[in-house]
Amino acid sequence: MTGWRLLLTRPAAENQALAATLQARGMHSASLPLMEIEALAETEQQRARALDLASYQAVVVVSKPAARLGLDLFARHWPQLPAHLRWFSVGAGTAQVLQVQGLLVSFPAQGDDSEALLGLPSLQGLFDGPPPRVLILRGEGGRELLAQTLRERGASVDYLELYRRVLPSHTAGTLRRVLHMERLNAVLVSSAQGLEHLCQLAAADWAQIAELPLLVPSPRVAELARAAGARHVIDCRGASAAAVLAALETHPAPTL
Repeated sequence: MTGWRLLLTRPAAENQALAATLQARGMHSASLPLMEIEALAETEQQRARALDLASYQAVVVVSKPAARLGLDLFARHWPQLPAHLRWFSVGAGTAQVLQVQGLLVSFPAQGDDSEALLGLPSLQGLFDGPPPRVLILRGEGGRELLAQTLRERGASVDYLELYRRVLPSHTAGTLRRVLHMERLNAVLVSSAQGLEHLCQLAAADWAQIAELPLLVPSPRVAELARAAGARHVIDCRGASAAAVLAALETHPAPTL
């Protein structure tokens, strides 16, 4: 795996943690955050959702920022979280944020995506009784498949949107320069919006960058990447460091 030289595009703190893991395995990486998390100011709708928390049977948390900001919001309105709630997360990293607060969280052992979560027996078990009410903690937009499928199964689903994802300010040509200076041979994105930001920043350089292997977290993002023109897409089936390493182990590093 040591031939891989990756461009990491997650928020800076996440890039730093992943870079350390890659370095321990002999891989070089460079960080160019293409995503910043901007918390939304508390709105009347957010407050109403929080105050209505006890009326839900389950809470689904789709990301670590959603977990942190959601817990902060609930702490402002609930001295103690309703005990009957069942908690679910899309991946192990998000689950860990919730578990630190003493919550029992179900999440898929394989795959950090909506499809894997929807296949969990514990999530399917919600439908053994009356149709459940489910609250999804997320950023602005995303995870439509998750809500759509739960509704098709009979659940009542609400969103609690807590943040927006913004593209940090980079000068024109930054992406091409970093790839060249660091002699990188692949790019990692962690979400559909991360892919969108990559294409946006690449601009006229996208045709060249699209020739590099592009590591993505799910089949859905892989499909979007191919539609955008990426020539060599690797689906990691998850956004965790373990998922990325597993994907790299099964694909030979390209030569520049």
